[in-house]
Amino acid sequence: MFEIYQSENNQKYYFRLKAKNGQVILTSQGYANKASAKNGVESVKKNAANDDNFERKEASNGKLYFNLLAANKQVIGSSQMYASKEGREKGIASVKKNAPQAEVRDLSAA
Repeated sequence: MFEIYQSENNQKYYFRLKAKNGQVILTSQGYANKASAKNGVESVKKNAANDDNFERKEASNGKLYFNLLAANKQVIGSSQMYASKEGREKGIASVKKNAPQAEVRDLSAA
């Protein structure tokens, strides 16, 4: 399930994709308005099926993560940090499986 929410800190809108167990598997950048966040969700749904759109990365602390890229190679969403390549690959598989059909819940007040 996708959740769209507004940060109290900076008033920006974000989305997160949760797996069926409730774990957050992908989070977005901040958007100035809710419509842009909704467009981001649609972009994830469209781009998640293609493995070429996943950028596998390693952080400076050695932890692993991935970014989901749009056709223009802009980052749409980023994962949590993983301790192993296997964990990261399971995260990617979860996004591929859950994102295309996920419902969208708007948690923002406005």
